[in-house]
Amino acid sequence: MKKIIIYLLFMTTLVAQDKPNIVFIIIDDFGYADSEPYGAKDIKTPGINELAKDGLKFTNFYANAPVCSPTRCAFITGRWQQRSGFEWALGYGGTNSQLKNGQYEAVTDIHGIGLLPEKNHLPKLLKKAGYKTGAFGKWHLGSQDKFNPIHHGFDEYYGPLLGHCDYYTYKYYDDTYTLREGAKVIKDSGYLTTNINERAVDFIDRHADKPFFMYVPHMAVHSPYQSADKKPKQITKTNLNDGNRADYAAMVEEVDKGVEMIIAKLKEKKIFHKTLFVVSSDNGGAHFSDNAPLFHRKTTLFEGGIRVPCIMHWPEKIGKGVVSDQIAITMDLSKTFLALAGIDEPSYDGINLLPMMTDKNNKVERTLFWRSNSKARRQKAVRMGKWKYILDVNCELLYNLENDIAENKNLFYQRPEIVQQMKQKLASWEREMDQHQPPFKVR
Repeated sequence: MKKIIIYLLFMTTLVAQDKPNIVFIIIDDFGYADSEPYGAKDIKTPGINELAKDGLKFTNFYANAPVCSPTRCAFITGRWQQRSGFEWALGYGGTNSQLKNGQYEAVTDIHGIGLLPEKNHLPKLLKKAGYKTGAFGKWHLGSQDKFNPIHHGFDEYYGPLLGHCDYYTYKYYDDTYTLREGAKVIKDSGYLTTNINERAVDFIDRHADKPFFMYVPHMAVHSPYQSADKKPKQITKTNLNDGNRADYAAMVEEVDKGVEMIIAKLKEKKIFHKTLFVVSSDNGGAHFSDNAPLFHRKTTLFEGGIRVPCIMHWPEKIGKGVVSDQIAITMDLSKTFLALAGIDEPSYDGINLLPMMTDKNNKVERTLFWRSNSKARRQKAVRMGKWKYILDVNCELLYNLENDIAENKNLFYQRPEIVQQMKQKLASWEREMDQHQPPFKVR
């Protein structure tokens, strides 16, 4: 009996070792044209370039939302974020800590909301399948201890829990300290992006002999616009968005250094060929970004707010220099990562992109939905094939994105039959989403 158990454990280990590693980097508020593969002229991204040159670039990839938290929720849960009550980015929420008289003391926030752990969340399922799991970067899914990434299935975590922070002091604009290692408040020093890069490389160094899932949701290039070569004054509510394009570019290039570092470590460990490496963003670009040729930016459901870069690299399966116009969305990555691990989770709303990744001629028709529920802007949108419908507070819009990616020509009155079809689909989707009562009042 003992021999049988040892044999089964050995075989399980072999099966686990055959699974590819997964690296997923989110660049926060990353403009569509802010890397060289997507047309950047004033920002150098050799790391991202290498992944695109030898891998796959999507041109019709979307974030689940036009702001941070809902997209991250969709990725971790594998489902429409509305099912978890995430209609907008979390505000200043959760139990955090402030440094007072040399001691970190708990301070109660004004919201206390976040994503509660569930057994079918992506990190937990991958961990159960034999993956070592690590997250290094911005969480933004609740900052009370009960929402910590560790409880969602990550073996390791390092990063700030809130939506933004000073890149040198790790404090929110009101002086709240938000840096964690696991569930512990820790002191650290140095530039946040550099620290995240180094933590990610160290994780690979320690776990290269087994399959791993590494999630790197960078704080960059979210405001404040602080580069690694100059330490600015402590941020405040009034100077949070101060800066310029040069600061933004330097922040992107520091993230790309991390991409290069990860590539180098994967090659050193001789596992680059068996690693799926994905780089994308959580929403459209914000201040100082370049979203060309898209219209508008973060917080809106125009293309500039939700269409994002997405690059995949996996030498064992993906060809070199492939460009795909397959319509896809963030939560598809969750379904795809599970497929790599041999897991089928029926509750996930996305699709497995593996067939499209390995054959760009293999296309799947998609209809995608968005609902932006903020006091400042309430919009709804549908993408159905080449058509894009937007319901705004003051108007209705229809665009043919196949020949009008910049959303210049409103065809709402010319194609009423298309509008009606898309409105019916939207209404059906909303009925399904609204069956899920959020655990908190959305903003």
